[in-house]
Amino acid sequence: MAGPFIHLSGVNKVYRTRGEEFLAISEATFDVDVGELVSLVGPSGCGKTTLLKVIAGLHPYDGGELRIGSQTHPFDPSRDIGMVFQQPLLLKWRRIVDNVLLPAEILGLPMAESRERARDLLTLVGLAGNENKYPYELSGGMQQRAAIARALIHDPKLILMDEPFGALDALTREKMNLELLHIWREARKTILFVTHGISEAVFLGTRVVVLTASPARMADNFQVDLPHPRTLDIKTHEVFGQYTRRIYRLLGME
Repeated sequence: MAGPFIHLSGVNKVYRTRGEEFLAISEATFDVDVGELVSLVGPSGCGKTTLLKVIAGLHPYDGGELRIGSQTHPFDPSRDIGMVFQQPLLLKWRRIVDNVLLPAEILGLPMAESRERARDLLTLVGLAGNENKYPYELSGGMQQRAAIARALIHDPKLILMDEPFGALDALTREKMNLELLHIWREARKTILFVTHGISEAVFLGTRVVVLTASPARMADNFQVDLPHPRTLDIKTHEVFGQYTRRIYRLLGME
């Protein structure tokens, strides 16, 4: 039987500045299987983004074990990760399709095939017909959809999303939650999704990892047993409320 796609066991991260140490992540332990959408939830500043950067290979960690991929399915962070940030970070002088193509250009992928894939991805994220527009011509939600398409262009194995809908208004954010679940089902990617929204974490996740406020501590890791495809009315169900209350208790908010 194949092991997990991502395996963390007792991972710690310590920042050292001016002779002092600050514990950013404490004993992070969880697995992620291929095709899961795992939510990382916790208060602002609790280490969620740091943990994402450790998994991405952007930060070293201090103790514990982190494995991604396997000997039969090796993992190359420079090629196998797609990133989506809180801001779309689109280049304002490039058309939308050319923004989506940027990772393909950097990786030296064949451009004819990549351009065709970019148009297919823009259709997938609901931006067909907007390929030749500039970022300023799109709404915030549409720009973030383009950023998701850009993260998928090089067909990565893992998508890391760092509060990608945090800057959007509440209604647009809920719409983007639905769009992300559609994209996840269609693209069949493994996704780690960082949020400080408790309801959002439960609504999106096949599983939720909870981090407490500083000093950082991984407090829980549980499966979300809610059916797919999910619609917004699932938030009114008692089981959904049980999951959100579980997180509130862990964070000392009940």
